[in-house]
Amino acid sequence: MPLTYDVRIYSIETRRDRPKPYRVRWLVATQKHSKSYTVKAQADGRRSELMSALRKGEQFDVETGLPASELRARNGSVTWYEHTRAYVERRWDRLPAKSRRNDADALATITPALVKTTVGQPPLRVLRKALYGWAYNKSRWDQDHPDDVVSALHWLEKNSLPVSDLEDPATLRLALDAVSTLLDGSLAAGRTARRKRACLSDVLGLAVERRYFSVPVNPLATVKWSAPKSAEEVDPASVANPRQVRALLEGVRGQGERGAHLEAFFGCLYYAAMRPAEAVGLTAAQCHLPESGWGKLTLRGGIVHAGRDWTDDGRAHQDRHLKARAARDSRVVPVPPHFVAMLRQHIARYGTAPDGRLFRTSRGGVIQDTGYGEVWAGARIAVLTVDEEASPLARRPYDLRCAGVSFWLFSGVDPMEVARRAGHSVAVLLRVYAKVLAQAQDRANRQIEAGLREWDGDGRPPGGRLGDTR
Repeated sequence: MPLTYDVRIYSIETRRDRPKPYRVRWLVATQKHSKSYTVKAQADGRRSELMSALRKGEQFDVETGLPASELRARNGSVTWYEHTRAYVERRWDRLPAKSRRNDADALATITPALVKTTVGQPPLRVLRKALYGWAYNKSRWDQDHPDDVVSALHWLEKNSLPVSDLEDPATLRLALDAVSTLLDGSLAAGRTARRKRACLSDVLGLAVERRYFSVPVNPLATVKWSAPKSAEEVDPASVANPRQVRALLEGVRGQGERGAHLEAFFGCLYYAAMRPAEAVGLTAAQCHLPESGWGKLTLRGGIVHAGRDWTDDGRAHQDRHLKARAARDSRVVPVPPHFVAMLRQHIARYGTAPDGRLFRTSRGGVIQDTGYGEVWAGARIAVLTVDEEASPLARRPYDLRCAGVSFWLFSGVDPMEVARRAGHSVAVLLRVYAKVLAQAQDRANRQIEAGLREWDGDGRPPGGRLGDTR
């Protein structure tokens, strides 16, 4: 909505054949605007207001035709709740289901903090239900809402703060405090808080675009904020070594027919460091599995569980491109001969689903995290000692991916190549696997010390001359 000084206000036009015969007309840049009135005095008054703004040197908005002062006054009445609903509607059709759910989660966290009063406020859990499940889920806007949801949303409509109030750092702090706190009052994980803050920034960016603030600056840029401290580095205690992984995969195979079917699935997480969603969607067409030697998997995306309420087709799962990649991007991961043989045996024994997927339920459906989680828990009980089972060692299936990446790093693979295979940026790899890299550095130090010990006290290598490194 650009502003301009290029304004021309015309004389009042009279049209006797119309219910409102007196029309005020004005031109802002190249955009024509008009407003009709029943009484001539009303038209005179409106024309006088426009002329007064023009004489004061105000800019006019090209799209609405309003003087800047009127535009600010009108925008100042837009509440945070109204604006966030408009934000959801604007983004809904182009967002994947999981991102829709993440936006709803963030906004349902922030909105209850931005209210004028707590008098008559519904319980926070009811507000959360109303916002997350209904107000910020566009697919349910036309459905009948439960009575408690209707009541909660009505209260929010009446008591939500104007968006313009977020220019005040004290008000903005209320939103930032909310993204850092869980419903029970405890601190949120750093990653969760940063994700919700990113949503807050996007919402405020739209408010800047719509000129809801007095200056065209995102208020977040003026406030210093740090996410709650939380451990993002991989805990070495959770990283299984290759011998332990082989034992755990044998334990998976021992969990009946379902376990035998999932052995290669868990192998994907370790030997190819795949994300579970990537392994769930792996097809035979993505696999190059020679009879001998190394193979390769060409990963193009995965199947993400988002929930039926957030997808357009009512399915619980949605096909997604690779994380943090363009829609048609791919990632090639070489896989060792041992795992090539495992995948070949899996395909020979189980075949594929009609769409080519290697892993599926007994009815051909998408495997669920709860299902393969149960198998993994059973394998840990069967294989690990009591102390190991109680420890973080390979507690989650995702820990296999961490173990695979850690093994690559510990084996001396260049971090840039490790990052490429794992689908990380190098910066994320170095930050998340800092403790694993520290262990690798200890190993390098020992190798350097061993090399130094080969030199005798006078600086000569055994049987050689100074400077001779052959």
